[in-house]
Amino acid sequence: MRFPLQFLKSIKTKKILSIIIFVSIAVVLLLVYFFLEQRISNNMLVLFLFGFAIAQIFVLQYFFKNQLRNEIRLANLNTRIKELQSSLDEANKLVDFKSVYIANMSYEIRTPLSTVLGMLNMLKGTHLDADQKAQVEIAEYSSKHLLQLVNMVTDNEAVDKGDVKLNLLALDLKTDLSHLFKVFEYQAWEKGLQFDYKFLIDEKRKFSLLGDSLRIQQVLINLINNAIKFTNSGKISIIVDQTISIEDGQIVTFYIKDTGIGLRPEEVKQIFNDSKAFSISQGRDYRGGGIGLAISHQLVKLMGGELKLESKENEGTTFYFSLQLKKTLGIKKEEDIQEPILLEKFNVLVAEDNRMNQKVIKFLLEQQGADCTFVKNGLEAVELYKILNFDMIFMDIYMPDMDGYEATKAIKETEKYSRYNTPIIAVSASAFEADIANAKLAGIDDFLAKPLEVSKLKELLIKYSKKNVS
Repeated sequence: MRFPLQFLKSIKTKKILSIIIFVSIAVVLLLVYFFLEQRISNNMLVLFLFGFAIAQIFVLQYFFKNQLRNEIRLANLNTRIKELQSSLDEANKLVDFKSVYIANMSYEIRTPLSTVLGMLNMLKGTHLDADQKAQVEIAEYSSKHLLQLVNMVTDNEAVDKGDVKLNLLALDLKTDLSHLFKVFEYQAWEKGLQFDYKFLIDEKRKFSLLGDSLRIQQVLINLINNAIKFTNSGKISIIVDQTISIEDGQIVTFYIKDTGIGLRPEEVKQIFNDSKAFSISQGRDYRGGGIGLAISHQLVKLMGGELKLESKENEGTTFYFSLQLKKTLGIKKEEDIQEPILLEKFNVLVAEDNRMNQKVIKFLLEQQGADCTFVKNGLEAVELYKILNFDMIFMDIYMPDMDGYEATKAIKETEKYSRYNTPIIAVSASAFEADIANAKLAGIDDFLAKPLEVSKLKELLIKYSKKNVS
């Protein structure tokens, strides 16, 4: 801002100087006129001109001095700009060197690791007793875990630079991810943690899915690695839900839950934008930290989803995201469609800010015969409830503007609720005891945890429906 101000000042200075010169010429002409009209004597004219010349010298000296000072400042600014440009060039060279260094180190580490894994694989084919097989298996999974960490660093570097393109291929998530989860299972056991994973999938389906298996695994590696890192006791749970089919695609939802240190509300707001801030704040008690969260957020967005989290300090964190993957080869026709349990018109208000979750809930509710209306926050839920009639409300706990707790309290304070007593069901991936307790305090009738279980959903519909059900 200083340079534009100096430029404006220089314009103002030139204007003043022009006025002074104009006034000086006018004064000289006026003196000459008085002299010719013999109104002033020769001595008076000389005296006036001498004094005027002295004044002009001082004025010009002042302006030239300022001009010199401004020229020096401008020269200094140009020098500083050149220095900053040089520093920027050096920084860019350093970044390029860092990328090359990481790539070289990755190659140098992966090469011997591949050899180790090959030898372990050969060793498994020899005659080993039970203990030796267990030892080889542990060594193999530890080597694979180290390889995954190396890949995570290089892959994250590529994403950070924007050098990522999706490679969509037919994939088998259960097969691919089972191997990945097995590696982390050993890592969790070494830390004394429970570790379980399950796939919710229709085993009879006859179609594959198109997706980028490597990018999905990269996101999961980042999230699971952090889950284990920030959990000192308890359990790590992973769920891959592949039960929701929509037209020519399928929604696959991934949940990574831990019972670790959790996050404060202010950390949750900034975690995807600047995971390094969390890393530094927690670095005293944990080696590393928050690695890859911003990267994972970018990757999930690139694949058409949104990475979200729900967390309670000292209780744990749940990361989850949904991807809509296309079906391919041998698409199965939906022949055995279950009869809906709702026999009459049943209107449901769903407050959910995530579009992919909206599709999941819409599919499940419509499958049971319900008509769904969606809003994306608590404020909209309260306003719409005042206008339209609903038989049931499904309320997400964590939403922008107004969360599910506040929205529930606001709805229950309306005159309409006092007449109809509309059942309100909390829906959340964060099913900690504190969440359930807070839901009861807010007046919520029941709690439905994500991923949504069809059997539990049916139970709630039957329990709270005032209309005929099958």
